[in-house]
Parts: sequence; C-alpha cells; structure tokens
Amino acid sequence: MCPEDAHRWMNEALALADQAARLGEVPVGAVVVLEGEIVGRGFNRRELDGDPTAHAEMIAIRDAADRLGSWRLVGCTLYVTLEPCPMCAGALVQSRIDECVFGAHDPKAGFLGSLGDLSQVEAFNHQFPVHSGVMADACSERLQKFFRALRARSKERWPSG
Repeated sequence: MCPEDAHRWMNEALALADQAARLGEVPVGAVVVLEGEIVGRGFNRRELDGDPTAHAEMIAIRDAADRLGSWRLVGCTLYVTLEPCPMCAGALVQSRIDECVFGAHDPKAGFLGSLGDLSQVEAFNHQFPVHSGVMADACSERLQKFFRALRARSKERWPSG
C-alpha cells in the first residue's frame, strides 16, 4: 500500500462521507479502486433507502461489481472511512477483494480488527490484508461532529425534566 495513494483514495471516500452527512446519514464513504481508477463508490444510505444493508461498503461493492461485470473483485482495494461491520467484512470475503484500507476503528461494530477479524478466517476460501488508521483523525472527526449534532437536536426536541 502506497501512503500517497491511500491518502488520495481516502480523501475520495471522505468526500462521499460528507455527502452522506449532508443527507442526514451517518458519514461513512467508500470507494473501490482497480489499477488506479475508482470502479465503485458508495456512502451510507440506510435512512434514505430504508434498507439495513445500505452501508457505504455494500453500495461501493455492488457498484464495482456492476461496472466490472463480475462479482469477483480480484485486484481491487476498498477504501472506507470506518472499519467495516460483520456484514460488510463478510461481503469483502465473498467478493474476493484484494485488500481493505480503513480510517477510523469502530469499537462497537468493527469486524476487521476491533471485535473480530473476518479477513483472516482460515476456514474461509479467501483472506485479505487490512490496513487501518489511514487518515483516522479526519474520519473520526466527521463521525464525532455528526453524532454531536444529532445529540444536540435530540435534546432540543426532548429536553429532560
């Protein structure tokens, strides 16, 4: 993993996270890159679509598979602003992704190191390397800002007492 490339692609994922935040979604963005080109993009859309599977990673994986004409994402790298959950980590195994690069760790739901690691399960027919902490501060800052604003809005609607 080239650090300059990692920053370039993570900045693309952060722009998608910003787009999600503007729409009232948790600010997570993801891109799938093949041979120096983005082939898949996604940002969280659970609220917009009413779909529990509409995570940034899932949307980016679907987009890449559609563009490439194959469910096998061999040669591809996923860049995502937040550590993937078990569903998304499982989708990375199933897609045969080459590697995953993420920004912020997710201690409550992350499954590429925080709560477990689906990327290295020997019983699966595919394993892949994971690189964490790329632009972690920028990724975490967006999430913290979003949830602070969400809590403030909740307090305005339902003041205690």
